[in-house]
Amino acid sequence: MAQWTSAVGAAQLARQLQAQQQRPAGPGSRRPPAYRALADGIRLLVLEGRVAVAARLPAERELALALAVSRTTVAAAYEALRAEGFLESRRGAGSWTAVPAGNPLPARGLEPLPPEALGSMIDLGCASLPAPEPWLTRAVQGALEELPPYAHTHGDYPAGLPALRQMIADRYTADGIPTMPEQIMVTTGAMGAIDAICHLFAGRGERIAVESPSYANILQLMREAGARLVPVAMEEGLGGWDLNRWRQVLRDAAPRLGYVVADFHNPTGALADEERRRALVDAARSAGTVLVVDETMRELHLDEDVAMPRPVCAFDPAGSTVLTVGSASKAFWAGMRIGWVRAAPDVIRSLVAARAYADMGTPVLEQLAVNWLMRTGGWQEAVRLRREQARENRDALVGAVRRELPEWAFSVPAGGLTLWVRTGGLSGSRLAVAGEGVGVRVPSGPRFGVDGAFEGYVRLPFTVGGPVADEAAQRLAQAARLVGAGGGAGVEAPRTFVA
Repeated sequence: MAQWTSAVGAAQLARQLQAQQQRPAGPGSRRPPAYRALADGIRLLVLEGRVAVAARLPAERELALALAVSRTTVAAAYEALRAEGFLESRRGAGSWTAVPAGNPLPARGLEPLPPEALGSMIDLGCASLPAPEPWLTRAVQGALEELPPYAHTHGDYPAGLPALRQMIADRYTADGIPTMPEQIMVTTGAMGAIDAICHLFAGRGERIAVESPSYANILQLMREAGARLVPVAMEEGLGGWDLNRWRQVLRDAAPRLGYVVADFHNPTGALADEERRRALVDAARSAGTVLVVDETMRELHLDEDVAMPRPVCAFDPAGSTVLTVGSASKAFWAGMRIGWVRAAPDVIRSLVAARAYADMGTPVLEQLAVNWLMRTGGWQEAVRLRREQARENRDALVGAVRRELPEWAFSVPAGGLTLWVRTGGLSGSRLAVAGEGVGVRVPSGPRFGVDGAFEGYVRLPFTVGGPVADEAAQRLAQAARLVGAGGGAGVEAPRTFVA
């Protein structure tokens, strides 16, 4: 019986491997033999989770043809991986990826580290901040006071608590976008909202247009749902959407869905202006594509002089072309798993009906807590604290990276929680592996692309400040030196770091 549970094609693996070679490894690096470079490339893909563990690899001859190398090179690379514990084989069953005994399984997304690991590792993988107290405690206390009437009911509200649906609808109306509660469904976080939308609109094999780069966890969600992702390149820096490319993709690929982050894009931090928003909605409507607009970063404008454009749904208030997704997780706290969808009433009814076969509904107590925050003004105060903390962290991190790694390039966004950094010719995948060894966890650029794009980038979130930001930059600089010297594996883990 075969031990592999999935398979990776030769063409797909070749694209991922070739993307690693698009940028030089850095000054002073040693060029390894071809078989060693191939083995290292596959090992990196496994360590980063971009090739799954227990995935069947292509036959030697197929991969050799796809990479335009000799079969001997591929055979030697596979043998090296078997010797290191990253590949297992059996006659008649092929070869499949593995991890050596004692190694943690790689994460496919950007999961936060467990609390017990935070003493020795600075976690730059997860773009989330601690709760803005005392507002979390007050919200939970307020929710408990309001719980008794709901406790006498079945507690099953597939569309969300009526009071919270009304509250969210009123917030859109106050922003100049008339909204009824029938246009709102409360979900278990933004991920729950987008998962429900993908299952309703984009069955297995359907095309979904996505920004390139885009949010890693959403890309992985869509891949696992069986979608065919169509990347649409962003403009450089903070330019945002390239409308010509979007029009071409919508016209030629005819995707069923398009997923975009208009407000402080994750990972680049770009803010789309009103002209681009209107133009993209018009193009999607003409193509018959439904736009899923992720607004989870919208309230995190960090600079005082930011003029926020109207939400994308302002250009489709009925909600037939634009499905808006919001969440408490970024603006308030990641542990508050409350999200929502704004769409046309018939779309909401379809989403609610389909939910009976998924998660049934969202926890009542957390909905009451968010409703309490929004009703009492606690939400505005909590978001103000969140902005202050994120602004201070952003400024500290920017200063530390510029000081320790002056060859790295980036544009400083006016909001959001992430910095998209070009790493001066170094491999982001190798930096991620080397960083784990010296005590800093950082996601590499290819996690935010399709098929290995953005090898020369990393994403840095605004989650640490002060001395911790300085230490993080120093550890990143140490990882960069290791990668630049051709190393990065097997380095000794650091001692415990006390923030």
